[in-house]
Amino acid sequence: MVQACRKPYKGLQFSREIWVSSRNPMIIPLIVACSFFMENLDGTIIVTALPKMAATFGVHAIDLSIGVTAYMITLATLIPASGWAADRWGTRKVYFLAIIGFTLASVLCGLSNNLWQFTGARILQGAAAAMMSPVGRLLVFRTADKKDLLRAVSTITWPGLVAPIIGPPLGGFITDYANWRWIFYVNIPIGILGVALVLTFIPKITESHRRPFDLPGFFY
Repeated sequence: MVQACRKPYKGLQFSREIWVSSRNPMIIPLIVACSFFMENLDGTIIVTALPKMAATFGVHAIDLSIGVTAYMITLATLIPASGWAADRWGTRKVYFLAIIGFTLASVLCGLSNNLWQFTGARILQGAAAAMMSPVGRLLVFRTADKKDLLRAVSTITWPGLVAPIIGPPLGGFITDYANWRWIFYVNIPIGILGVALVLTFIPKITESHRRPFDLPGFFY
């Protein structure tokens, strides 16, 4: 059984009531893999649904490309801030809030009735995604034993690579047999399950020495 460290280890402080058994070293990587899959899936799943979404919003399908672009730009812009946020407020807390934020933003995407509501919801979704997977990877690196690290990294990587491939056909299937709004609503049960798993299995990890945010470096 992995036990909580009573002394800071490399600047980190661990406080945990329930630690993952050494017999199940892949639990945390699997949790992170699910969130990574969800994040990358939402980058492409709307592509085949754009014509029907455009009909609902009363715009041209090409106009909805802003929804894809807004998500990806927000995600790429805020990723550099994720490590600082994890050190400042705690890795588990940031990851937990990111999953909640991503799930709520997905609901807002599904409830959108015009292009600008949808774009705003996609920006919120991208901001949550920027905190979710990078901080999830930090959790894996900070909790995995050295002997399990390679397998853990593989576990969180492959779902993220597969998601963009299956996103368009899955989006088309959902749109044809249900409603385009369900391509976002499917994140609700995944998000609820993710929150429950985080609270159960992921330890609290905080940085003992908080660093100031590198604002010039962020904009550079």
